[in-house]
Amino acid sequence: MKTPIFLTLLFALPLAAQELPSIAAMQVAAKEFVTALDAAQRDKAQFAFAADARENFRFTPQVRSGLPLKEMNPDQRAAAMKLVDAALSDKGHLKAAQIMTLEGVLADIEKNPEFRDSGKYYISLFGTPGDATGWGWKFEGHHLSLNYTIVGNNQISVTPSFFGANPATVRDGPRQGLRVLKAEDELAHALLGALLEAGRKDVIFSDKAPAEILTAENRQATALAPVGSLASDMTDAQRKALLELISEYTGRHRQDLADADMRKIQAAGLDKIRFGWAGGTHPGEAWYYRVQGPTFLLEAANTQNDANHIHATWRDSADDFGHDILAEHYHQHAKDHGDH
Repeated sequence: MKTPIFLTLLFALPLAAQELPSIAAMQVAAKEFVTALDAAQRDKAQFAFAADARENFRFTPQVRSGLPLKEMNPDQRAAAMKLVDAALSDKGHLKAAQIMTLEGVLADIEKNPEFRDSGKYYISLFGTPGDATGWGWKFEGHHLSLNYTIVGNNQISVTPSFFGANPATVRDGPRQGLRVLKAEDELAHALLGALLEAGRKDVIFSDKAPAEILTAENRQATALAPVGSLASDMTDAQRKALLELISEYTGRHRQDLADADMRKIQAAGLDKIRFGWAGGTHPGEAWYYRVQGPTFLLEAANTQNDANHIHATWRDSADDFGHDILAEHYHQHAKDHGDH
């Protein structure tokens, strides 16, 4: 039997390496960042690994814990961004930087620069960088929440991962035409169009888009209702389009991290993935979609501000904040020590 195109692409991924280079880069960058801070700044930036703040997932504007960019000097900011760059791909870095830039666009639109401040993005470190039993960090502010939990040198959770854009399309001013989440929008519309053209009306599960992504800022991502078209019923071309959409989310991260996540998605069963759409299908209409597999959930919504405000989140049903890899580590540790 001929192997479908989308499976061929995944089988071409390299086998998991003994160590993930990005983890080593994060460890080095995190230690350099801490070294660059003074004592008062370290008190703000560093937390115990078990601290409640580690799982305090927020992408809306609010008071946050951690050390904000605005309280760092240029060298400290550079050290902070080196840590972020240890996780993100070039594409992911560009999106994150542009999301932060949009705060300036909103400051001009709303005439409220104190509220919309690109310096209000915060770094938090949890535990001791390099601790084999587990450590983590986050970079978070309005419309951006990056969360990493690391165990040893080859296990990492990169979710929850949230990117948002308001305006989704900048319509005026020096940034006119900027579309930070263009790919998350256009790849989904292309897949929708291909399915509808093939008569797959089951892809649309509601004519009305929900007001927001359904998992919102929930600390625990639970599986949503299975809606839309099943990958096993798609053509090779449609599956390839589905894979490209998923890769836009996993590809926020450096190649070794993205490959590891795609292998995990593959192992859980690509044929079990569903793509579902709600809302309008024409330009300017509010829309929502989700891609859901046995282990993961992607959600995106463009409903606010006259459908010019996108939220795009990636959750792992078992491993958000490293729950799965931490449980595995503790189980193995107990087994190695003869505990029952």
